[in-house]
Amino acid sequence: MPILNVNPTRMELTNLKRKLVTARRGHKLLKDKRDELMRRFMEMVRENKELRKKVEKNIAQANAHMALARSVMGDRALEAALMVPMQEMSVEVTEKNVMSVIIPQFETSLRTADDSDIYPYGFAFTSSELDGTVRYISDILPDLLKLAELEKSCQLMAAEIEKTRRRVNALEHVMIPQYEETIRYITMKLDENERGNTTRIMKVKDMMLKEAHGY
Repeated sequence: MPILNVNPTRMELTNLKRKLVTARRGHKLLKDKRDELMRRFMEMVRENKELRKKVEKNIAQANAHMALARSVMGDRALEAALMVPMQEMSVEVTEKNVMSVIIPQFETSLRTADDSDIYPYGFAFTSSELDGTVRYISDILPDLLKLAELEKSCQLMAAEIEKTRRRVNALEHVMIPQYEETIRYITMKLDENERGNTTRIMKVKDMMLKEAHGY
């Protein structure tokens, strides 16, 4: 591991030791963050998987009912029945901070509270299969929005996990070993200089004693 390009002085040694302490603390915090992100990410993935199964099942049932309604009523009658919807759904997008990851949240609301407003037609000239189709689609919409919210959140969490993992690896395999190696080098240099100074002092002392006392 190459050392940092610094002067081997006690001031630099103190600065590096302080940076090493900070790097180790940051490494621990980032590892804890990565582990917590992974835990929440896995929870979201499991929830996403279950919700996707539910949505796909309901979509398949809605398609089956729509095929039956088309065969019974015909395309023109079907288009006329669905031409003017009575109900309206609005979506409000907010954000939530999860471990420094800003994930979206979708809140849905209906224009009217009457459940029968999802049917934009009278029941006299339509088939029950069309009623089933409209009911399934109405029930699917909130789940579809929740699924979109979860999938986007999973993407953002995965990107943050990868970024955090790279930072942890950089600290663990590059910065911390580099600081440790540089501290070891500077310590050896200072010890070597200290031994050299001690040797010089002893020689000077011997010379002074020889001059003063003749031995």
